[in-house]
Amino acid sequence: MELKDKIIVVTGAASGIGRAMAIRFKAEGAKQVVAVDINIDGAEATAELIGGVAMSADVSKEEDIQRVIEATEDTIGPIDLFCSNAGVGMAESINSANKEWQMSWDINVMSHVYASRHLLPRMISRGGGYFLNTSSAAGLLNQIGGAAYGVTKHAAVGFGEWLAIHHQHQGIKVSMLCPQAVRTPMTDNDNDATAAAASNGMIEPEELCDTVVEGLRSETFMILPHPIVLDYMRNKTSNYDRWIGGMNKLMKKIAGLA
Repeated sequence: MELKDKIIVVTGAASGIGRAMAIRFKAEGAKQVVAVDINIDGAEATAELIGGVAMSADVSKEEDIQRVIEATEDTIGPIDLFCSNAGVGMAESINSANKEWQMSWDINVMSHVYASRHLLPRMISRGGGYFLNTSSAAGLLNQIGGAAYGVTKHAAVGFGEWLAIHHQHQGIKVSMLCPQAVRTPMTDNDNDATAAAASNGMIEPEELCDTVVEGLRSETFMILPHPIVLDYMRNKTSNYDRWIGGMNKLMKKIAGLA
């Protein structure tokens, strides 16, 4: 997909990866970018930077995502690319509150489902469309710390696979964005999950966008801003027991147990 003249929605656009993608998409010639976030002030600030449109939404609520889709298509035009980017890191362990686990599920997984549920029929009726869903390298390799993050990001990748398998023949394109550590408000901490993700370095959101634009241009399913993740995936699938042992050693090192 070339981004020129496209109508694009980006959730989680108030800061971090979402804001960087919104800015980059406009620079690539997008016709209009809709910046969506529960933080409407942040979304409006992003929209002001690019002459875009801001909308508020809590992506854990299906009715909010449905409203964004309907408002965009009714007042701006057909959505060419929906970037389901909003995410959250909660529930650090199995003992975390159930409400944190549920919130992680609703934001990191169900938001993708809701967007697809309400946009797919529209896209299919006009011959196709594109979903860019943000997961994480944690969705491929799991996570040191951040129990619900690793689990729900795995589920997000699984849903993206399902979506592509079932609708590719109808013109639906799907890409999964799976970075390691990116310098955003979510990684502005010193917890175990961030330390593990940043073991190969932390990139800037603008650098990530270079990979995103190229991935969209080639319509690649798996977009990996950190290429080493592909090597880790191969190591994991070639010898699961060795990989789990290695991850356990990393966990002990980060936790100060080894």
